[in-house]
Amino acid sequence: MTENLKNVAPIEDFDWASYAEGDAYSKENREKLTESYDNTLNKISDKEVVTGTVTSMNKREVVVNIGYKSDGVVSMNEFRYNPDLKIGDEVEVYIESQEDKKGQLILSHKKARASRSWDRVNAALENNEIIKGYIKCRTKGGMIVDVFGIEAFLPGSQIDVKPIRDYDIFVDKTMEFKVVKINPEYKNVVVSHKALIEEELEQQKKEIISKLEKGQVLEGVVKNITSYGVFVDLGGVDGLVHITDLSWGRIQHPEEVVKLDDKINVVILDFDNEKKRIALGLKQLTPHPWDALSETLKVGDIIKGKVVVIADYGAFVEIAPGVEGLIHVSEMSWTQHLHSAQDFMTVGEEVEAVILTLDREDRKMSLGVKQLKPDPWEDIEVKYPVGSTHTATVRNFTNFGAFVEIEEGVEGLIHISDLSWTKKIKHPSEVTEIGAPIEVQVLDIDKENRRLSLGHKQLEENPWDVFETIFTVGSIHEGTIVELLDKGAVISLPYGVEGFATPKHLVKEDNSQAQVEEKLQFKVIEFNKDSKRIIVSHSRIHEDLSGDDSRRRGKRSSGRKEGGNETVVAMPAVEKTTLGDIEELAALKEKLDNQKVEAFKKEAAKAEAKEAETKAEVKAEADVVNVVAEAEVKEEKAKAAKAKKAEKADKAETAETEETAEASEEVKE
Repeated sequence: MTENLKNVAPIEDFDWASYAEGDAYSKENREKLTESYDNTLNKISDKEVVTGTVTSMNKREVVVNIGYKSDGVVSMNEFRYNPDLKIGDEVEVYIESQEDKKGQLILSHKKARASRSWDRVNAALENNEIIKGYIKCRTKGGMIVDVFGIEAFLPGSQIDVKPIRDYDIFVDKTMEFKVVKINPEYKNVVVSHKALIEEELEQQKKEIISKLEKGQVLEGVVKNITSYGVFVDLGGVDGLVHITDLSWGRIQHPEEVVKLDDKINVVILDFDNEKKRIALGLKQLTPHPWDALSETLKVGDIIKGKVVVIADYGAFVEIAPGVEGLIHVSEMSWTQHLHSAQDFMTVGEEVEAVILTLDREDRKMSLGVKQLKPDPWEDIEVKYPVGSTHTATVRNFTNFGAFVEIEEGVEGLIHISDLSWTKKIKHPSEVTEIGAPIEVQVLDIDKENRRLSLGHKQLEENPWDVFETIFTVGSIHEGTIVELLDKGAVISLPYGVEGFATPKHLVKEDNSQAQVEEKLQFKVIEFNKDSKRIIVSHSRIHEDLSGDDSRRRGKRSSGRKEGGNETVVAMPAVEKTTLGDIEELAALKEKLDNQKVEAFKKEAAKAEAKEAETKAEVKAEADVVNVVAEAEVKEEKAKAAKAKKAEKADKAETAETEETAEASEEVKE
């Protein structure tokens, strides 16, 4: 060793002064060593996000090495979202300060996450990544989740595939989520844990459905109950048991059979691979009640049951659990006037019925209640013979009549024309009302179609037999105008009968038109017993009076002419006494005057004979019923020789008479 020391050359530039002071490095070496040391450290700056490594941790703090000359300390609260944090994990930190007053490096993991959170959240949504989040608290409709330092919303419906009853059990838990929605404008983030579960369940569904077979019996748990059925969890896939497949009997709600979270056995009825829907059944695991139905039960038997459902068309009666029969509304009563089933029965009522049809293959049964009573139409001819009188109840109105019920199951129709002999009834409500009693007479029986033809007016004698003797053609009666129509007026005559007059026959003597409620004298110009029609005229009365006055004036004129002739005849005597000396001339003049008188007498006799003939024709024609028009025509023809104007008036009057008959028929209808 001594030899080696001898061979060492002395350092020329050795700084003995520095060595004496205890510094073994020269100034240059020191600078080199400082530079090389600085190169081993990371260059950092404040307000920067860097990646560090966890070197140690306790309940309060986490020590992170970022490659700087000193380690930084981060509060453990900032890592609550990650309970799996351990030594050696790399984490992002935000450099708040390189050195504080104590020379400590100040770091923040929360700020580091927040500075890059929106970028990471958007990337998670785009790449469909699974991220972790810390559930901080509960809020309305869901939970608040800390994701990358951002408060995201977790809807209650997105927590699990099963309904959540208690949200508080998820608070302070770290779970995996998927970002399902981001609103950049309002900085809102929506996450879902259910989406992760559904992906797993989707894979399980495919595996389970691929192994399913119809008729297979599986065990499941009642997951949800609705008004229309029950959802059953079959171990990753849900199936629906419809309410009709829960029980053979009729139930109002599924809760009558199962409860939530019940474990039940179900049978697979059907499934759809594409829609991933499974139809399940519970009642199919038990025998059908129809199979246990007594073999001795047959059509015609009387059974007892309980009304379970009522519809407009009938009622369903349960005679045994799962065995029902329908009582149609037409089988509840013998009446032909159909009612609603609610009028006869109520739900829960115990009833007796007769089996009408029984189909064991289709499992259908029809029942009847009215068959428990005798059919009133069996002896209808004996009980209600034609011509018999009864008291009925009005049930319904139509435009053509009223339907009445004599007894339950025996109904009939009173035609509108059989309500009154005298009045023209337009609607049955003018005579009676629904629910009111009414006396009727049986007119006809149609047993095959179960119909009775009834009459109300037949209870009284036909007054038209008497009216025929009262309202003779040419007779005059007082009447009141009760209704004015386009083609005439309805006249109320004595004894409750009505007549009809056209507008022409309503003209009064002063040429004014008669009005409603006005009382006038009317002359019968037509009476038809078969069609119950009376046509009257007010105008004819003063027209006839005017004709009589004219004829009387004609007679007085003729009398004056005859008196003048007698005067002429007497004149010769006067002249004879005056011209006694001219006897021959007086005799000649008297002869001439006598000839003229004879001529005048012959003409007067002819006129009287013609007038008598005309009167005879008018009287004969007036006696003929329903030929008033013809009588008027003949009467006018008799006057036609005297005036063409009278002939034209006669034609107009004839046409109007025909129109009157037609109008009367229309009013009657």
